[in-house]
Amino acid sequence: MKKIYPDAAAALDGLLFDGMTICAGGFGLCGIPERLIDAIRESGVKDLTFVSNNAGIDNEGLGKLLRTRQIRKMISSYVGENKEFERQYLAGELEVEFCPQGTLAERCRAGGAGIPGFYTKTGVGTQVAEGKEHKDFDGDTYILERGIRADLSVIKGWRADEAGNLVFRRTARNFNQPMATAGRVCVAEVEEIVPVGSLNPDGIHLPSIYVKRMIDGAPYDKKIEFRTVRQREAA
Repeated sequence: MKKIYPDAAAALDGLLFDGMTICAGGFGLCGIPERLIDAIRESGVKDLTFVSNNAGIDNEGLGKLLRTRQIRKMISSYVGENKEFERQYLAGELEVEFCPQGTLAERCRAGGAGIPGFYTKTGVGTQVAEGKEHKDFDGDTYILERGIRADLSVIKGWRADEAGNLVFRRTARNFNQPMATAGRVCVAEVEEIVPVGSLNPDGIHLPSIYVKRMIDGAPYDKKIEFRTVRQREAA
């Protein structure tokens, strides 16, 4: 099965449609599928629901798709660095489903594992719990959270072999791994593709069975969300 495609547009060909749900990997601007996001923007597909830890920042990451009004709904846990996200939400232009960060990761992991729902104590007694089923276990109250299944997952890996076995690097592993399994089709971009047998089998983070299409997106520029510096002390 051919998995390696020449570019992001080719890798997404035939997979995009209006109103679809997409799981996107990344943590802040770390480990985001930049090339695939650009290709989604260029495709013009609209009314999208994105499941992502955050929406990047203005004009970076999913912030690009917010600017073009291609996203209808965000299921995410953090919006702090994206002013356009905030503006659209407060203006009623964007539907937002806030989800605690750990719960979001587990909802995607559960969906990928075929688990339709699970109970958690996180959010009990808050707005997160409104409208959700409550159940007591051993004297404690839990709420029911649904597993997430998406039409498509777009993720970024560090290294991959030609079969599609992936390795993530550090923080990029946080959400890319569960997002990859939650989509009916997973498309990955990576920084380097190596021959089969080059990766340590014990170090594989995502087995190739989950990856249907893949591109080499290098080179990448390291982008920083929020830079904080201090003045250099006098010698």
